[in-house]
Amino acid sequence: MTTQPTLSNWLSILALGVIWGGTFMVVTIALRGYGPFTVAGARTTLGAVSLLILLKATGHKLPMLHGRALGLMVAIGILNTALPFSLLSWGQQYVPSAFAGISMAALPLFVLPLAHVFSDEPLSSRKAVGVLLGFAGATVLIGPGVLRIGSGLEPLGQIACLLAAFSYAVSSILTRNFPPMDPLALATWTLIIGSICLVPITLATEGIPTWAGAEAGLAILFLGLFPTALAALLRVMVIRSAGSVFMTLVNYQVPLWSMVFGAFVLGEMLPLRFFAALTLILLGLAISQWASLQRLARG
Repeated sequence: MTTQPTLSNWLSILALGVIWGGTFMVVTIALRGYGPFTVAGARTTLGAVSLLILLKATGHKLPMLHGRALGLMVAIGILNTALPFSLLSWGQQYVPSAFAGISMAALPLFVLPLAHVFSDEPLSSRKAVGVLLGFAGATVLIGPGVLRIGSGLEPLGQIACLLAAFSYAVSSILTRNFPPMDPLALATWTLIIGSICLVPITLATEGIPTWAGAEAGLAILFLGLFPTALAALLRVMVIRSAGSVFMTLVNYQVPLWSMVFGAFVLGEMLPLRFFAALTLILLGLAISQWASLQRLARG
């Protein structure tokens, strides 16, 4: 049973927004010294090790998986870590970090139609309006660049970021259909599988990584520790004490923080269409989650 959010819950939500919103900036910094698969592979492997240590420290166990559960977990691990981490790292070589952050705001809007078809959550007319607004925002976000694929890799980088959001959405549907499991154990398994997938690809394409200097090296360490281990712990604490509806407030923060970090730390130029796209996506998100937001407001 959830309770009224406490000050600690609100501070945790703010921290999660900053951490996840700053992840895209940190990926851009890491890419200055490492290839995209190295960034994705190191992030996943360090995260897996961190969560294994966290499981041990908190007295949790990592359950063994067999049969259908193992197959489903492999699919979740690939779609929730290996594939989107690779797509984002590759795409961010060609697009601003703010673009990647805004594209992640479309994630809940991808989930809604998928949940209507593959899960037990019907798509109401209000939610459909929200989805259409969000997709309009994604179209504005890409802009006319998608029609110029032959002129450079930026349009493909944009598509890669949106495909990463779609991959997260599919993994979310699969996760809902997964047998009950401790959230920390579930997160650990996804990162272990992601690491198993990415390490061989990294070694085959980019070789054994070496220390590339403090800037890129520390960025890699940050990615492995904070957006995974620390954020996973905060997420579990918030959901257990304040509920999953309260947790959705993070979705509104991440793109805003990604734009702040991109503009003021990396000096990225933010075209007007970024702001228009963000407005449409957040409006669509608010409409689609209106009932949840009303429940949260009522406490």
